[in-house]
Amino acid sequence: MDDRPERLLIRRDDDDPRLLLGARSVARVASVEPALATAFLDLGAGAEAILPFKPDARPVVGQSVEVEIRSEPRRGKQAVARWLGPAEGAPRLLAPAADLESELRVHARDAEIVTGRTARDVADEAEAEVLESVHPLPGGGDIAVEPTRALVSIDVDLGVRKGADAKRVTRQANLAALHEAARLLRLKGLGGIVVIDLVGRGHDGQALLAAARAAFGPDNPGVAIGPVGRFGTMELSLPRRSRPLVEILAGPDGALSDRTLAQRLVRRLETEAEAQGGARLIARCAPPVAAAAAPLVVQLTERLGARFHVEADPASPRERLEVAAQ
Repeated sequence: MDDRPERLLIRRDDDDPRLLLGARSVARVASVEPALATAFLDLGAGAEAILPFKPDARPVVGQSVEVEIRSEPRRGKQAVARWLGPAEGAPRLLAPAADLESELRVHARDAEIVTGRTARDVADEAEAEVLESVHPLPGGGDIAVEPTRALVSIDVDLGVRKGADAKRVTRQANLAALHEAARLLRLKGLGGIVVIDLVGRGHDGQALLAAARAAFGPDNPGVAIGPVGRFGTMELSLPRRSRPLVEILAGPDGALSDRTLAQRLVRRLETEAEAQGGARLIARCAPPVAAAAAPLVVQLTERLGARFHVEADPASPRERLEVAAQ
């Protein structure tokens, strides 16, 4: 969107294929909670999901059902499935989720799919933006995107945005904020209840509502947008489909995961290998990162030859990644 990343799709080899968006499986109904209108499903091999049901379509414990994942699991929450019909047999995967290329074509039907170094650079830029909380607005000001357990809070700040007409300046900032908020929420994989704290007061509610509908239109079906409230906030409900990317890239404490650091280390090895011809390369990092990098280095070796050695350094800080020619 406007030459800025709008979506970042991440698949890793340790992802459970049963829990990816769009995966179809036979599941066994493990338990039913009538008060919650929810059934708990066993998808096999330890994978679980919940299945909301209508009062006249209550499943039976032990029943086999065919389901499709409509919302991937997120921290502290199970995946959500939708009922497709009755089934027979043990829990098992029937059809995997769409691959990355197919998913890319859904989001950009007529665009050329670019691979290689250019794609890697753009993905790295998108990843850095996912991990940021405060984002600049075109023309000045910024928005802060803060996910919490209950909702996603977005605060609009005018900053040093300039203009002689204060009302016009705030209107432009709010319109830009809605446009940017929609892009960032898609990029970060965030959904659920969203509260946007607009700047200024005396808002043109109809103009802002129209702008929000246009900005969040690509997220339909399932988008609900409320009018600007008396305290200058706009509330939205966005469908949760994919896992929030920050949960893939970082742990509950916000620190990058060992796997994410390992990916970065291997990308540095790959870059240096391309730049230094046949040179042997050594990488140094913390032991947990080295362990996470080991299978990735095997894959890199299969492509570029046995030129790489990863040394686990107990004295190395977790986020220090060193690569040098041997």
